Amino acid sequence: MSKLDALTQEIAACTLCTERFAATATAHAPRPVTWFGTGARVLIAGQAPGLQVHESGKPFTDPSGNRLRNWMGIDEAVFYDTSRVAILPMAFCFPGYDAKGSDLPPPRICARAWRARVLDALGKFSLTLLVGGYAQSWHLPRASKSVTTTVAEWRDHLPDVLPLPHPSWRNTGWLKKNPWFETELLPVLRYRVAEALA
Repeated sequence: MSKLDALTQEIAACTLCTERFAATATAHAPRPVTWFGTGARVLIAGQAPGLQVHESGKPFTDPSGNRLRNWMGIDEAVFYDTSRVAILPMAFCFPGYDAKGSDLPPPRICARAWRARVLDALGKFSLTLLVGGYAQSWHLPRASKSVTTTVAEWRDHLPDVLPLPHPSWRNTGWLKKNPWFETELLPVLRYRVAEALA
């Protein structure tokens, strides 16, 4: 068994957040969702699985995934090919909802326990996509705490890294207020994804 396979099995058996998740409004059990493999050239550093992903066991099986694939200019076959694309969220499990039905943040203990080990096992990437503020804060510790500012400064991180807003429907208003994202950043994103996967 490879080092990466052994690590994947360890993560799949993780129960670090059992009590934390039981205390959420969703009162769910941990279900780590891993999606990465040897040789991937593009890393998607995301936030945490949502409820639909918790149920499906496959990342981005929701409208956010449709939007992200559109942004990247790739289809599901390429997106879910773990030899080409690695998906590594800041937390492997759905964090749950609070009493008001809002998403809880990814528990920091997950990244502390697993992130460096997984990144070390995966090796180098041609392109890393930092999706949302949690991934941007971890990978770009000197970046602004504002997702808008970090994404607006996307040229500063080329050619290896591109910060992106979360593709959630909740950010539709953000996309309308920031048309430069679609006109300036997306063409570069699609070019760099195609280049990295070639």
